Amino acid sequence: MSLLRPGQPGHALDGAAANIDGARINVVDALRGIALLLILLVNVWYFSSGYAFQLISDPAYGALDRLVAGAVELLFAMKAYLLFSFLFGYSFTLQLDSAARRGTAFGRTFLRRLSGLFVLGALHAVLLFHGDILTTYALLGLVLLAVRRIEPRSALRTAAIIVGVTAFVVGLAAVLGAAVVPDQAAAVTAGARSTEALRGGFGDVILEHLRSLPAMLGALAVQGPLAFAAFLVGLAAGKHRMLAAAHAHEDLLRRCERIGYPVGLAGAAVFAIGGGTANMTGLMVSIVTAPFLAAAYAATLLRLFTRRPRVADALAPAGRMALTNYLGQSLICVLVFTGVGLGLAGHTSPAQTLLIALTIFVVQVAASYWWMRRFRYGPLEWALRAWTHGRRPAMRW
Repeated sequence: MSLLRPGQPGHALDGAAANIDGARINVVDALRGIALLLILLVNVWYFSSGYAFQLISDPAYGALDRLVAGAVELLFAMKAYLLFSFLFGYSFTLQLDSAARRGTAFGRTFLRRLSGLFVLGALHAVLLFHGDILTTYALLGLVLLAVRRIEPRSALRTAAIIVGVTAFVVGLAAVLGAAVVPDQAAAVTAGARSTEALRGGFGDVILEHLRSLPAMLGALAVQGPLAFAAFLVGLAAGKHRMLAAAHAHEDLLRRCERIGYPVGLAGAAVFAIGGGTANMTGLMVSIVTAPFLAAAYAATLLRLFTRRPRVADALAPAGRMALTNYLGQSLICVLVFTGVGLGLAGHTSPAQTLLIALTIFVVQVAASYWWMRRFRYGPLEWALRAWTHGRRPAMRW
């Protein structure tokens, strides 16, 4: 998730090409900034309550609480990480181009990068958030590296097949009577225990994360293939340089909106009303339709950034230091919700939880703007880059 930017060592462009590429990168970074927000809006529930991990609502929720939580499920669950994954695949092509311009071997440095991501992700999963995505990206990145020469059309076909097969398997499991939450009463008990653990000290939080890891690994049976399918779509888009000049693809973006919103929202309604990821049938529907809604979101944002470049300018710094902000979100949530800090787990309503998440994001956008005016990289981006290339890059402009 590192970002290339004109003027950085090894990535300088000049003349008209610099302006075109700079606009493209700004759009990619701005999209990544929004993806960070959507990821936070989905992940924050796993910090604020132990019931979320059990795939059930807090029994103390009232009707309004359930409505707010359901709206988040409908709009963002199963979509946020698809947008993030698409951008990972797109940025992969930027890294390929950068290596080609510099005349350096790509595979070895990318493997070092993936190893760094994996270590950061493993630490993240144990210490901060058991729902880490970095380890998954590191492992899937190995496959992406292996298929990097795939033609764009083949990449899109492969992505569609992966989504179709995953939906078929989940649908078959639903027909055979498989249940994600086989014992509701046991889930409520486990949710209460998990919430209490989150309100404990650092050792209690780590133990809860370790206890949750096997179930999270099981969830990757669905999330992993879909993330890789999004990688492939991003790879195809990157090979066509589709974000280099979003205005040139206005018809395609409008088509994504016209198809994506009705199909995606209809599937999201089935998913949310049916109980979210706790319901196999709703999950199957979401697997098929969530990519449409994620694509519609991306299309709307790209059109917005084209018409209002200052919006992209405001969001891009957060996207340029996405790794730092992603891990920073987890750290802040640990300090807010667990016993390590304020211990608010189980004590905030869904509306209050959303307000906390939005506040965190606004602070991160402001802090990222301040930081990127002074430094070339975010702190963790700098560390990952140093590890990847085996040397310490210049930090200040």
